Amino acid sequence: MTRLLVLGGARSGKSRYAQARAESLPGDLVYVATAQPLDAEMEDRIARHRADRGPRWSTLDVPLDLPAAVPIQARPGRVLLVDCLTLWTSNLMFAERDLDAETEALAHAVAQAAGPVILVANEVGLGIVPDNALARRFRDAAGRLNQAIAAAADEVQFLAAGLPLRLK
Repeated sequence: MTRLLVLGGARSGKSRYAQARAESLPGDLVYVATAQPLDAEMEDRIARHRADRGPRWSTLDVPLDLPAAVPIQARPGRVLLVDCLTLWTSNLMFAERDLDAETEALAHAVAQAAGPVILVANEVGLGIVPDNALARRFRDAAGRLNQAIAAAADEVQFLAAGLPLRLK
C-alpha cells in the first residue's frame, strides 16, 4: 500500500481504521491535521485525538496547503496520515480558494508521493440533497475531491459501522 483513501460517514470508524493501518507500517508516523481549533469543542476533540495517537506520532497542522505539504513530507520510511479531506474542503471554501485547482493539485501530489500516504474523508453524498446552495456546493466539492483522490489512490476502503469494505 502506497496510497490509501479511507471513506465513510461520521463516526463510521474511518479515522481509527486509518490510524491502525498507518501504525501497521514501519517508519515514522506523521499525522497531517486539517482541523482548526475554532471553538472549545474542537479544541477538546483535537487534544483527545493527539492523546490517542501516542508518542510514535508527530503532528503537522495543515489547514489549507495540503498540495504543498504532501510532496515535502512524503518519503520512504515515513507514513503520512491526512485527516481529514472533508474539513480541508470546508477550510478552502471559507478561504475562498479555487476548489477545482486545489483538488487537482492534491490529486497530483498524492499520485506522485514518494512514501505511503493515507487520507481520510467523509462520504457526504449519501443523504438527502441539501436545501441551500452553500451546502450543495460543499457536497459537490467533497464528492469531486473524493473521486479525484480515489483515482490517485492504490486502495480505497469504505467504512460503515466500523467495518471496512474494499472499493479499490
